[in-house]
Amino acid sequence: MAAASIGHAYLGVSGSGFFSAEKNLKRVWIRCCSPSVDGASSSSLRNRRPRVIGMGSKLVGCGSAVPKLQISNDDLAKIVDTSDEWISVRTGIRNRRVITGNENVNALAVQAAKSALEMAEVEAENVDLIIQSSSTPDDLFGGAARIQKDLGCKNAWGFDITAACSGFIMGLITATRFIKGGGYQNILVIGAEALSRFVDFTDRGSCILFGDAAGAVLLQACSADEDGLLGFDLNSDGSGQRFLNAPIKKIEPEATSSTNGSPMFPPRKSAYSYIQMNGKEVFRFAVRSVPQTLQVSLEEAGLTSSNIDWLLLHQANQRIIDSVATRLGIPQEKIISNLANYGNTSSASVPLALDEAVRSGKVKAGDKIATAGFGAGLHWGSAILRWR
Repeated sequence: MAAASIGHAYLGVSGSGFFSAEKNLKRVWIRCCSPSVDGASSSSLRNRRPRVIGMGSKLVGCGSAVPKLQISNDDLAKIVDTSDEWISVRTGIRNRRVITGNENVNALAVQAAKSALEMAEVEAENVDLIIQSSSTPDDLFGGAARIQKDLGCKNAWGFDITAACSGFIMGLITATRFIKGGGYQNILVIGAEALSRFVDFTDRGSCILFGDAAGAVLLQACSADEDGLLGFDLNSDGSGQRFLNAPIKKIEPEATSSTNGSPMFPPRKSAYSYIQMNGKEVFRFAVRSVPQTLQVSLEEAGLTSSNIDWLLLHQANQRIIDSVATRLGIPQEKIISNLANYGNTSSASVPLALDEAVRSGKVKAGDKIATAGFGAGLHWGSAILRWR
């Protein structure tokens, strides 16, 4: 597939992940003032801190949240023609979490974000921006603003990204650009999904794969010497959209008017279909494209795979993860994987796995992590990160 990279040439990043003119770049202070207008919303009157342009960014906190209900392979075998052995051998998945009752995407996102702020020891009022990646928000118009309210981030604004399994990586890179070019200090990046809402539980090819979860990280401005983004690469190819999608349902047109033959109005209520996937094509795409994008990011960072402490990929299929590791020459002991416990949680999978690895003591300060997201769109991308 022809890839349209939006990474390096246009952003002018060098091997260090900074602008090529970094050595000549002076810090520029920008003071933003809000107009005093009667009746203005509180958000337009919030206090603004001076902004420093040209800073690096580093990961200083992470968090995650999962629903209470766990669905095992054996549970699925009761409702669809499958078995624990059939699922685990082909995917590496044994369990997944599914939202029930009053649980929702927003609540999971808020819980994950709170944990990230606590680890970073940053108050909610010091957050400047919230970027949420979700293809399954509680509201069609997105959830970042609601998260901003529920967290109490009174000095922040937020927006949503819809890029499925690559969304978190895209949000992460976007956040670093706001820090570098916009002078932002603290940015929350959240991946939160409830894919179970769009799974056909009569289709054993797809219902075995997906679960619900949320993960978050806090990115913070830092000096160039501390920069935690060492290299990145982002790509899209819409010609592969047919292999993984959840389109609007095709509904038969209403009966035409008896007067002029025009369609009746108003139209029927819209709804999205179940997730539709060509597993073989998605697998082929992943094992080909992911090593390539990681190699581009490694080259930009001036590193080789032997310099990497951890490989953290989107948790889609253990065979994909193992294949990418083999192609890059990364040993099994350097792979971070929690796929067996949670399944494919789309944009939540990378921050969820990172949070568990950090809190367990596996990932330590200074460790270099090669991470990648890939999936619907088709979108794919990678980043070489340094933890803390």
